[in-house]
Amino acid sequence: MSSMRPDTRSAWLEIDGSAITANMYAIRERVGRQRLICAVVKANGYGHGAVFVARTVLAAGADRLAVATVDEAIELRQAGITAPILLLGEPPIASIPYLLEYDITPTITTIDFALTLGEMADLSGMVAPYHLKVNTGMNRIGIHYTEAIEFLNAISFHRGLKHEGTYTHFATADLIEDWDFKIQLSRFKELIDAMKLADIDPGIVHAANSACTIRYPATYFDMVRPGIMLYGLHPSKVTYGKINLKPAMSVHACVTHVKEPLVGEGVSYGLQYRCPGNVQIATLPIGYGDGLSRLLSDRMYVLYRGRRVPQVGTICMDQMMIEVDYKKSLLNPLPPITVGDEVIIIGEDGGDKLTLDMMADELGTINYELACSFGMRLPHIYV
Repeated sequence: MSSMRPDTRSAWLEIDGSAITANMYAIRERVGRQRLICAVVKANGYGHGAVFVARTVLAAGADRLAVATVDEAIELRQAGITAPILLLGEPPIASIPYLLEYDITPTITTIDFALTLGEMADLSGMVAPYHLKVNTGMNRIGIHYTEAIEFLNAISFHRGLKHEGTYTHFATADLIEDWDFKIQLSRFKELIDAMKLADIDPGIVHAANSACTIRYPATYFDMVRPGIMLYGLHPSKVTYGKINLKPAMSVHACVTHVKEPLVGEGVSYGLQYRCPGNVQIATLPIGYGDGLSRLLSDRMYVLYRGRRVPQVGTICMDQMMIEVDYKKSLLNPLPPITVGDEVIIIGEDGGDKLTLDMMADELGTINYELACSFGMRLPHIYV
């Protein structure tokens, strides 16, 4: 049980920097010293805190960082981080002055953006690096692989541009079936070979997300882009057991109110839960505004003194209730719960654990979403 608590709330996240460091070391051991590691810290470091994570992974050997938005990159620069930052998408043309001011490398997918970037960089006496995103089959963003060489030839004349890298992203690398993955990989390899034959330097070639970093060494090329695995979470069940990862995030709360309702009395909105009697109902100051899905109402457990106790009643925006049956077991009774007692929503206590994966399975979603959601409002304590 943690003794660290924030001053302003009785619910918080703890982020274990040593776990992130251990995950970075595991990635480096897997891909070798000859390849670059571009650590993905978008979405506030998947909810873990982008600046903290960036500093931690860079200290552990990451070479570069990647984010999704210009604002995310600016936050890192304003925190004093000087490592190269790749923007994993083409931003609005209006953002180009920020790219140049803060030394942010964009992804390029349109000629208009590329030429405008080149013109503005040249007027400033600069050369702007960019990475070309290639659509090999995911059909989200990128230049279609059959049009990439023509695209590069159309912008290569510009002295204000530097083609620093070429990359793609796989749609099915985390699935058991690998047919579509193999098609994408084949298309990407053929394009890179064709670029070289056309005397076009592809720059830093990269394609490996977390699933590929774990499963497919053939995708390592010059650089890998680990994301979810940095945080000790697996991209899917397919990668379980293939690498040792340490979860960095745990979710905690302290009891703010305790009552013992009479038999039949309801709890929370809708009064869907009715008290069986002889139990305590304890309130925790955490709810769906903090990333705890309302769909988990009456379907989840928390850890109190190393034992699982059920959540009861509808989860509210800022609070939820748990049921403590301290009279249930005569041989191994739970002590009555009191205001101030700590409860674990995600994490380990007394040999038992509750994980983001378990919660994601219950909700039919993925751990990525839950980590990001918990990271939006809860205070972060870095340990």
